[in-house]
Amino acid sequence: MSQGFEASIEVDESLLGNDDSDYASSGYETSTQSLSSSVYDYIFENGRRYHAYFGVDKNPLPTDEAEQNRMDMYHEIALQLYDGRLHLAPLKEPQRILDIGTGTGIWAIDMADAYSEAEVIGIDLSPTQPGWVPPNCRFEIDDAEQDWTFQPDSFDFIHARNIAQGVSDWPRLVSQAYRCTKPGGYVELSEVGQTAFCDDGTMADDNPIKVYLEILTDAMTKFGRPPVGDNTLKENLESAGFVDIKTDKKKEPIGPWAKDKRLKNVGAMTLLNGEEAFHSYGMMAFTRILGMETEAAEKLCRDAVQAMYNKNHHIYFCK
Repeated sequence: MSQGFEASIEVDESLLGNDDSDYASSGYETSTQSLSSSVYDYIFENGRRYHAYFGVDKNPLPTDEAEQNRMDMYHEIALQLYDGRLHLAPLKEPQRILDIGTGTGIWAIDMADAYSEAEVIGIDLSPTQPGWVPPNCRFEIDDAEQDWTFQPDSFDFIHARNIAQGVSDWPRLVSQAYRCTKPGGYVELSEVGQTAFCDDGTMADDNPIKVYLEILTDAMTKFGRPPVGDNTLKENLESAGFVDIKTDKKKEPIGPWAKDKRLKNVGAMTLLNGEEAFHSYGMMAFTRILGMETEAAEKLCRDAVQAMYNKNHHIYFCK
């Protein structure tokens, strides 16, 4: 059963009480101040560090410390969106859990703490996970698009979040997840769309965020990894053989413009996250895939970041 979008987000009119367009003018603080040795091989472009071990095109996002901090912040955003829940699947005493594209491992570690009797495995292209983890959690360096070595029917729960930029073949990936999920088990896929939305007409066609995302979509489509559409994940799950598929859509405001307290907090964190995210998602796509000059690509990123801080633009992503 599918659920539609949440209702339109009500704007906090108190933020609009002066003529200035930025959040700081309204008293809202937005500053961040208040294995084998070969798996550590990287390439450096545009001042960022990128994955190389499984191929320089496997992951178009950087793997440096700034990106790791951004991913950890996004984990907190996701927790806020889902009222502190690590998952939506109705798990009951899971024994084995797999996290695909675990990144810094923060979700896997939290799951290991939440389900202390379960074995939690996180896999990723790069060794960006901490060494000190719960005893029931471990990490492996692996490419989820290659043949899985896990036994059939071996996981109660398989999870993946925000991995679309690294996936070229969703049907194959989901089919392997189906093979490795126990009967009665669950797979949960969560992706933020690559489209900007607005309910009240405050996003013009030339808004830098909208322009940025449109160009990013062109780049990723050319790269063979188009954005995940509304039904992409559901259709792939159905084709693989999964049943009782449920979808849940959340609005993720860009900036603390929402009246709802929870969404205001989400928006504030998304604002800070965006300071790194636009650069992380855009630079390789714009320069290596589209052939842009570095200066032009940097400007696209800067303009999008600057546009986030305009409190009169009530823009959100959909997750």
